[in-house]
Amino acid sequence: MQARKNKAVLGILVVVFLSFVLLMIFASYTMKNLKTDNGSFKMGSFGGKGSIAVVEVNGVIMESKKLIELIHKAEEDKETKAIIVRINSPGGAVGPTQEVYEEIRRIDQQYDKSEGKEGKPVYASFGTIAASGGYYLGAATRRIYSNPGTLTGSIGVIMQFMDLSRLYDWAMLNQQNIKSGRYKDVGQPNRPISAEEKALLEGVISGVHDQFMKDILRTREGKIKGDLQELAQGQIFSGEQAHKFGLVDELGSLWQAGRKIHEELKLEGEFGFKFIEKKKKTGLWSLMENLDEATTALKMLVTKFGGESQGPSLMYQ
Repeated sequence: MQARKNKAVLGILVVVFLSFVLLMIFASYTMKNLKTDNGSFKMGSFGGKGSIAVVEVNGVIMESKKLIELIHKAEEDKETKAIIVRINSPGGAVGPTQEVYEEIRRIDQQYDKSEGKEGKPVYASFGTIAASGGYYLGAATRRIYSNPGTLTGSIGVIMQFMDLSRLYDWAMLNQQNIKSGRYKDVGQPNRPISAEEKALLEGVISGVHDQFMKDILRTREGKIKGDLQELAQGQIFSGEQAHKFGLVDELGSLWQAGRKIHEELKLEGEFGFKFIEKKKKTGLWSLMENLDEATTALKMLVTKFGGESQGPSLMYQ
């Protein structure tokens, strides 16, 4: 009977792991800016001479390095006079999102402080979704353009754990946690979270939520219509609703935003975009790297469910 239970649990885990691997491989081929080619950049123009740089943020934000590299490249490009951060993201990890936010703010503020001699004005354009951490990045810019149907908002913070204690009991597994510090094994899957631990984590969540709202007000104080605390309860808005509440500035597509910015800044020549992205590797090496990335993620998942403490993750999502 015990052997049968163990096989059932193992079978479930194998199916989950294989599904996760396939998902990671698919995501690595469909999401942009995941792999680089020795740090080289590709800049594609769309009309004119590309006077406005476009940096795309696609998918879940789990690290900041590659996005910041793209933003720095846009900042350094002498042919472009402004930057649009084009956002299609449901959010992501708190730390990396905050790092990208600060770099966007630095470049935009430098433009104002130097009276246009340094830095570049930075704008945001929301595509399909700009929620939570995606909205956070948009809030770093001087003006947000959104499509009327863009899903946006979801201003909040979440921390998730999985209590597998009943499954452990059913499988007759007895994981032992040896620790120093009474909170060190918070969130381990072999036991539920205590009331004291939940209160501790809620305090952390509340503090990070306050950081989110303060960073929004750094650029949008006076623009928000209503109580931001009430607008920041994790609810999703359409772009049209977000505009009504002052969460976005104008309704319009990426191209409408670009033409308005081109006219506003009185840029010379014909309007055009320059899309800045990292060159992607192709062929066998790309496949091997994608498999390596999936394997690394798989190991993290195995470790997490195997019981080794990785620490809780805060997410804008």
